[in-house]
Amino acid sequence: MELAILTKTREWDSIENFTDFFYSLRMQFLASDLLYQGLSPKQISNAVVKAITVGKSSGMNIREHFKPVFSGIDKEIISDCKLSRLGYGLVLMNAETKLPVVGKWQLKVLEDYLVKA
Repeated sequence: MELAILTKTREWDSIENFTDFFYSLRMQFLASDLLYQGLSPKQISNAVVKAITVGKSSGMNIREHFKPVFSGIDKEIISDCKLSRLGYGLVLMNAETKLPVVGKWQLKVLEDYLVKA
């Protein structure tokens, strides 16, 4: 005899799950991608925390741009974060400024902004 356990799901749980799935489809980047740009895991983690703080203080819907996930790198499982294009840019903008990739990114963003202004 098989035992079936039914659980009641609330309608808004299904909507929330669909919304998270939809946002996740639009997140094409991983925070760990920045390892290949010369950032250390600690620098990436600090930059993600700063980027989320900036997003929250600006009224951004964090769920649209940041999603905690696990990734496998070199046969290890690591904590990672899926990022939207904006989320990736915010992380890079808030990363260690001594790294050339970060300085170049900040200059490019500023130059593009000033050209449009």
